[in-house]
Amino acid sequence: MRKNILIVDDHLVVREGLKLILETNESYQVIGEAENGQEAIELLKLHKIDVILLDLNMPIMSGLETIQYLNQKQIDIPVIILTTYNEDELMVTGIKLGAKGYLLKDTNRDDLFRTIEAALRGDTLIKPEIMMKILSLKEKGDFKDSENKHKKSILTEKELFIIRAVSKGYRNKEIALDMGISERTVKAHLTNIYNKLNVESRSEAVSVAIKRGYITI
Repeated sequence: MRKNILIVDDHLVVREGLKLILETNESYQVIGEAENGQEAIELLKLHKIDVILLDLNMPIMSGLETIQYLNQKQIDIPVIILTTYNEDELMVTGIKLGAKGYLLKDTNRDDLFRTIEAALRGDTLIKPEIMMKILSLKEKGDFKDSENKHKKSILTEKELFIIRAVSKGYRNKEIALDMGISERTVKAHLTNIYNKLNVESRSEAVSVAIKRGYITI
């Protein structure tokens, strides 16, 4: 069954561009388009939506206001932020509010589908450099203490391979296939990585690994 995508952006050219790409994949269909958050909310009442592609800067009702509305009403639909190069602060706020990832408005086909697939799985797919911005908003003292506590932790070659793959958005199944090991083994390695880096998620593991110089962007 096709997944229903709602595109919310006040620029027609952006909506049409994304729609053209989505129509090349039989797994998805654009069920609706909206120029602002208010129109999007009305469409949510009419259609079953699986994923929302949401612009941040829109008239009448912005993207952030839309995410806040979804949170207040406990509407559990994955949101992917549509952004431009100069919207880092807004994007970070959107991620903190619960968005599952972000896409530049001129994104390529592969990144679009990978981000949507991650959102549908319930994963948050964020590039390492953006995760670093999010972490920088936390209390510096807490993060520094955590880092110093595990300063001597060293990732094995297999763990380094896995964390690099995770930073590029690869799933456990894909990593297992590439390494010639089971998916269960990949999960075990990830658990070890989390313990060594004192983190609880893939995104945090990538960010800490980058900060310590274990991997590079």
